[in-house]
Amino acid sequence: MTAPQHNSSNRWFESLSATPGSLLRLFCFPYAGGSAHVFREWQRHLGPEIDVCLVHLPGRARRLSERPYTHVKPLVQDVAGAIRSEIRGPFAFYGHSMGGLISFELTRELRRRNAALPIHLFISACWAPSVVNMHPPAFNLPDQELIAELKKLNGTPKEFFENPDLLQAIMPMMRADFEITDVYEYLAEPPLACGINVYGGTKDERVRPQDLTQWKLETSADCKIQLFSGDHFFIHNNKTEFLPALRQDLLQILPVASSQH
Repeated sequence: MTAPQHNSSNRWFESLSATPGSLLRLFCFPYAGGSAHVFREWQRHLGPEIDVCLVHLPGRARRLSERPYTHVKPLVQDVAGAIRSEIRGPFAFYGHSMGGLISFELTRELRRRNAALPIHLFISACWAPSVVNMHPPAFNLPDQELIAELKKLNGTPKEFFENPDLLQAIMPMMRADFEITDVYEYLAEPPLACGINVYGGTKDERVRPQDLTQWKLETSADCKIQLFSGDHFFIHNNKTEFLPALRQDLLQILPVASSQH
């Protein structure tokens, strides 16, 4: 399989902070079928200490014309190459669902390269990578059945489903994203040295609370698991509770970030 070539770092990353003195850059990875624009409003919620940096994946938003990735390995290899020019101090990764898997595998790829590593991972609505995905593959379903799966997750605006042209434009990206998680194979490696915060929704039918516990196996540091009222997209539907909690967790790692500046 030939991987798409997308190595220019300014295609991948968009820093939102207007404050030069931020203590930590938080790279945010989107979920399947979504773009990093869903995190754009987070900058004002997380405060000037945090530089929210959107990670723009191919096949969506400003990179709609580019071919999306269908496997996590070539994706994280290319991000690992592009991210080096964006690291100017302490950083952390945040990823929701597919984005959580990408941020985890990207950290392992950076470790293989002896590159700078995130000081912390923040992962939401993503089952631990060693947990077997019990859901049947969806990426190869007919369009209407794939759309039905998307509707079940309750994270895509209704306008998308009411606009056939828009649906047609983003269908290749949605199918590719589902393939990333559907065909993912976990390979055991030593635990990461950074801490992990894991967030889940109490009513998430795709990623159950018990699917989160094995994240503790992926770090030799602390792993904190916290549940919020809501479904798979509690980060949107319950952001009044989630975003202050995320900010609080970020503030707790800032002393570590300060010591690395």
